[in-house]
Amino acid sequence: MHMTINQAESLVMAMRDALKGVDDVEMAIAPPFTALHHINYLLAETSIKLCGQDVFWEREGAYTGEISPKMLQDVGCQYVIIGHSERRQYFHETDEIINKKILSSLKEGLKPIFCVGESLEQREKEKTIAIVKKQVGEGLKNISNGQMKDVTVAYEPVWAIGTGKTAMPEQAEEVHSAIRELLYDMFNLEAVKNIRIIYGGSVKPNNIDNIMAQPNIDGALVGGASLSAESFSRIIKFEK
Repeated sequence: MHMTINQAESLVMAMRDALKGVDDVEMAIAPPFTALHHINYLLAETSIKLCGQDVFWEREGAYTGEISPKMLQDVGCQYVIIGHSERRQYFHETDEIINKKILSSLKEGLKPIFCVGESLEQREKEKTIAIVKKQVGEGLKNISNGQMKDVTVAYEPVWAIGTGKTAMPEQAEEVHSAIRELLYDMFNLEAVKNIRIIYGGSVKPNNIDNIMAQPNIDGALVGGASLSAESFSRIIKFEK
């Protein structure tokens, strides 16, 4: 929840300049709902995609204050973040609610960035893999093999978001590997062989190279560091 329309436009214009010529990384940005329409025009001749920060599961109706997948598509979104830990923590979103949002978004042609992750207490009790597997299993219930090509899974340990703490690359890799194995069990190999599992949680220019060096980490979900065109572009241009 950052930036007015004018502030968002200034940031995106700086991002366009900083990321000019980058064509080997898929990029998407997720402004607040109020700025989506304006930012869509600024991205028209770039390779940067537009993403919603959240979505409701109904197409339309008496749901005051909510934004539907149809509405996100209408303003130019191709992606939508679903199940972010802040939505789970502050707005009490359950795995069932998240599953409904994913199903509805896929039906409307939006590509979900589906977030999972454990709390510090759960990690300290060595429940990380069990918690994440439950979230993945419940969140992707009733998703068909054919739909999985449009799903990105984002592992974001709750204790690392906005705290400056980052899971050690080896810790993140362990969870990413477990998620990939679970997806192989849930869906056929063809459905998930190209699926992206990305990492989120205090991703910054000074740790992105080590994060992306892990074999099962396919990208990053960037929070605070995306509020600066300089830091965001450095993350995009990680050392391969």
